[in-house]
Amino acid sequence: MSKRILFILHVPPPVHGAAMVGKAVMESRLVNSSFECRFINLSTSATVGEVGRFNLGKFKAFRRLRREVLAVLKEFWPDLVYMTPASTGPGFLKDFMIRRMLRRKGLPVVAHYHNKGVSTNTGRMWKMLYRRFFKELKVILLSKRLYPDIAAYVREEDVLVCPNGIVVSAPAPTQLPSGDPHVLFLSNLIPTKGVFEILDACKILKDSGKRFLLDIAGAETEEIPASRLIDEIRSRDLEEQVVYHGRIYGGDKDSLFASADVFVLPTYYPNECFPLVVLEAMAHSLPVVSTPEGAIEDMVMEGKTGLIVERRDPVSLAGAIGKLLDDPSAGRSMGEAGRRLMLENFTMEIFEKQFVRCIERCL
Repeated sequence: MSKRILFILHVPPPVHGAAMVGKAVMESRLVNSSFECRFINLSTSATVGEVGRFNLGKFKAFRRLRREVLAVLKEFWPDLVYMTPASTGPGFLKDFMIRRMLRRKGLPVVAHYHNKGVSTNTGRMWKMLYRRFFKELKVILLSKRLYPDIAAYVREEDVLVCPNGIVVSAPAPTQLPSGDPHVLFLSNLIPTKGVFEILDACKILKDSGKRFLLDIAGAETEEIPASRLIDEIRSRDLEEQVVYHGRIYGGDKDSLFASADVFVLPTYYPNECFPLVVLEAMAHSLPVVSTPEGAIEDMVMEGKTGLIVERRDPVSLAGAIGKLLDDPSAGRSMGEAGRRLMLENFTMEIFEKQFVRCIERCL
């Protein structure tokens, strides 16, 4: 008889990395054939802008979530509970309450972390909460690089590693040079994703005489609505070099990837761990320029699959982009190497097999 797993995880909306992985787990044939599963949506945010913030609506959503968990447990007693908790802020406090309720019922729990920030919360109250939360807890991380974030509370032998993966449905595109090279930035418009840094870098590139086009795509947020982004572009006199495409999905996103020559994600997002968009760029054979945030260096290997630059450093960012613009053959070689790395390590099929093995080990 199959073991019973209760999955309490994030699924869209809103659309972000953890939610997309949660959707993949919920829809996985391998997962559903390996275990008897029930799924509950852990998210209490309706939009990306609400993530990490508290409001009255979230309190009501938490009460509904708690009632839903209790209702499921009345008719489905699991052998293991799987959670994708937050690491900081109101989200962690919500997840702490759910974890405490499950522990009081004697249920074993595994936490799959798609974010970080535990090590930065050094206050006395946070340390006390983390000690209680992580006690007797198995943890799945996306990379060994992320272990130091929880090392103060979790033994290394209680940690499993399962990198993210993506669906690869198309062969590497064949691109023919035409017109100015395209640089692509694709992310929700959050300041710490490096939106303004890439605009500053583009200003440097333009002033140095480089010819290029920057495509920006992603959902606007309260911090950066479309109107503010347009104003920032104008203030740098980049109207002819930068195009904002808004939120895109499916074929429109594939078209932007196919037309790009370089992908850039200059993130210093505090919770950044293993951005799926980097894998998507690699799947399209693009060289990637990014930062040493989270586990990005597992994907972007300096000089092999892309270039690593310092966080919040437009000059360094401009230099890396300019290097790839000046030597497109080197960029194509990095992109091809990146696609090979992705196919060998980060496909959805590989992820699903590793994920099932992690759950089996926890059982």
